[in-house]
Amino acid sequence: MFIHNIDKNVSLKLIELNDAESIFELTDKSRNYLKEWLPWLDFTKNVEDTKEFIRGCLKGYAENKSLNTVILFNGEIVGVAGFNSVNWSNKTAYIGYWLGEEFQGKGIVTKVAKALTDYAFNHLNLNKVEIRAAVENKKSRSAPERLGFVNEATIRQVEWLYDHYVDHTVYGILASEWNELSVSNM
Repeated sequence: MFIHNIDKNVSLKLIELNDAESIFELTDKSRNYLKEWLPWLDFTKNVEDTKEFIRGCLKGYAENKSLNTVILFNGEIVGVAGFNSVNWSNKTAYIGYWLGEEFQGKGIVTKVAKALTDYAFNHLNLNKVEIRAAVENKKSRSAPERLGFVNEATIRQVEWLYDHYVDHTVYGILASEWNELSVSNM
């Protein structure tokens, strides 16, 4: 089982089917908050929908195409994060994350994005990590900005959110840049 302790409060654990109830409860509790930026809330109506999502995550992990984890804060599931996909040909990982509403503003997502980026470069030997977020989603964009990711592009009308399209900002960082940032922060 994959468990990565980030600090004394925050860790990542490979998502499992027995996490479904907790993830669904968190999703349901934060539904109105999450719906502003996440397009899948209308398709997550019960625990079985969450189990189906987890099965897909586990299949991607078994096929070495993704790595999805639950975010634990003081031992409680507070969100989901990971590599939505890994492109081994181009040595690039694509990070995605969401956090329950009541756990916002504690620096959790920044710690998680940093840990996943470290893992991509130092354990998977990838060359690039990307994070994409809706242009207006300032909270989601703040993590890659704090971590020194480069704002590489804006992709227009790339995602349909219930009744409108949103543009995404693409952030990227290369292994060489990350290592340079890591050395300069010591």
